[in-house]
Amino acid sequence: MLKDFRDFIAKGNVIDLAVAVIIAGAFGAIVASLTDEIIMPVVGALFGGADFSSYFILLSTPEGYEGSLTDYAELKEAGAAMIGYGAFITAIINFVILAFIIFLLVRYAKKVMAEFEEKEEAAAPSGPTEIELLTEIRDALKK
Repeated sequence: MLKDFRDFIAKGNVIDLAVAVIIAGAFGAIVASLTDEIIMPVVGALFGGADFSSYFILLSTPEGYEGSLTDYAELKEAGAAMIGYGAFITAIINFVILAFIIFLLVRYAKKVMAEFEEKEEAAAPSGPTEIELLTEIRDALKK
């Protein structure tokens, strides 16, 4: 069983997948930073708030809580029951940006692969088709 597992891990596809997961994690951090630090402050300014991700609906506060009722981070740390719709909208925007960038990458990769295949087809010598070869063999056998 260990030998089979070692062979499975040593395959190129598994290693490629591991590299892709690591790169995707780093890329996700870049997209999160883009959204949190650049896009969401602009959206927040348009909607009259400085930090869109801290928009929330307070449902209840923990017993004995005496802090601010408008500070999202403080309430979250205290364990207050809240609906954080601003953070949810931020997550949706992160997803849309990430999905769009992945779409562009896949689209570009398909375009490059198609061009590469066209070059291979053009470079390959055009020989007789299978039917032409079979016809030649038949004619040679008749002789």
